[in-house]
Amino acid sequence: MSIQSNTQGVFTAAALQAAVAENVIQLAGAASTRQVQPASLDLTLGERAWRVRASFLPGATRNVSDCLSGRLFMHELNLREGAVLERGCVYLVELRERLQLPQDVSAFANPKSSTGRIDVFVRLVTDQGTAFEQVPAGYHGKLYAEISPKTFSILARAGSSLNQLRLKRGQVLLDDADLATRHAATPLVSHTGRIAQGLRLTVQLSGAEGDVIGYRARRHAGLIDVDQIGALDPADYWEPIFARADPHLILDPDEFYILASKEWLRIPPDLAAEMVAIDPLVGEFRAHYAGFFDPGFGWEGQDDAGSRAVLEVRGHDAPFVLEDGQLVARLVYERLCGTPEKLYGQDMASNYQGQGLKLSKHFMPWQG
Repeated sequence: MSIQSNTQGVFTAAALQAAVAENVIQLAGAASTRQVQPASLDLTLGERAWRVRASFLPGATRNVSDCLSGRLFMHELNLREGAVLERGCVYLVELRERLQLPQDVSAFANPKSSTGRIDVFVRLVTDQGTAFEQVPAGYHGKLYAEISPKTFSILARAGSSLNQLRLKRGQVLLDDADLATRHAATPLVSHTGRIAQGLRLTVQLSGAEGDVIGYRARRHAGLIDVDQIGALDPADYWEPIFARADPHLILDPDEFYILASKEWLRIPPDLAAEMVAIDPLVGEFRAHYAGFFDPGFGWEGQDDAGSRAVLEVRGHDAPFVLEDGQLVARLVYERLCGTPEKLYGQDMASNYQGQGLKLSKHFMPWQG
């Protein structure tokens, strides 16, 4: 296929591969074919990184390099052999990919699931950018990742992948009426489904005595190598949270938790979904960092139960009581430009298909 067609929607793997072939997306290295997912592209870190004093946006008249030559710059790192990115610090890393978008194609990004689950805040930055995570239609230029580890320091290197990119043409979001029709035909969640500016999700805090219903991050834990899978003992990094007779959890300010949705989700083959922010007035917490669900997530047939959404929760300024079944997030669904040949979980390294409550891929299964 060619991306020159007028097909509307989020690009599937075939469209992304066509974009690579037509030099719309410029990749680096022979391993680039592994970057293409059913409806997204894994972005990879380059060799150059900078420690900066604060997060920033270049603004409409400046490039990122203009900002790095001024008061924000602290020192430069070389990621060729790997470098430690310390928690509590802000870094900017040049990505290996570049874009030459047509005038009717835009892009948007989000952290990968494994990135959010270790509390690493990652946002895409572009030259002349006025908003994080968004790439305007017709953009030609470099891409950068702002990286700020919040709880754990990480070891990253050139080629590591912490965020992903989607390309789109036209209007892609399903409105509530379309979403209700799709849910009535083939349920998208295991419960009735509350639809209001997307599909609403609630938190699972109930369970039998001894059940683990969440994890709380340990402060001052060891280093996490972002490229090592199943290498770490979770007990060194996490404190389990057990179900209780009165199912609630008090979120402590500036603490990080892994919880799960009460609902089981199913993303149909012709749609993708993104978890987005809800009204901040519902509580003193943030419910996610990474929120993209590829087509096929939780979908292994129309009778399949689905997969839970894992929630990366951080308390804000005041302690806050989170109750079982409380509204914590919402999903918006996006039309694809077609149906991918391979879905999430099919002949792919899909770490979270069929998941319940699950830590990131860096950790071994919990023992005991």
